[in-house]
Amino acid sequence: MKKIYFLKTCDTNKRILNSIPLDGFILQEIKTDTITVKQLEEMFALSGSYEALFSKRAKKYKQMDLKDQKLNEQDYKQLILNEYTFLKRPVVIIEDQIFIGNSKKSIDLLKYNLLK
Repeated sequence: MKKIYFLKTCDTNKRILNSIPLDGFILQEIKTDTITVKQLEEMFALSGSYEALFSKRAKKYKQMDLKDQKLNEQDYKQLILNEYTFLKRPVVIIEDQIFIGNSKKSIDLLKYNLLK
């Protein structure tokens, strides 16, 4: 399976999607087509952590004062399911590999794997 979870209103997501070949990918815009429990659990199985999938840069992270709370894996899971902005984006799945977020390292690894 080749799938990308993204947010179409995010300029960074747009730039990344424009920089990679999208042939064969299923694209899921997470604001209009929210992620399911099953999809999030599939991401967890590949990443090993809900915290790795969680964006601490989301505006709601500060608004909800989550920085000062002690969150566990189930908290991260529930927060992502409740609010799409908490998913670190984009999330790209290529078979049994997952690439999370927009860090240079993650995007470089993604591009490298797409060129293989």
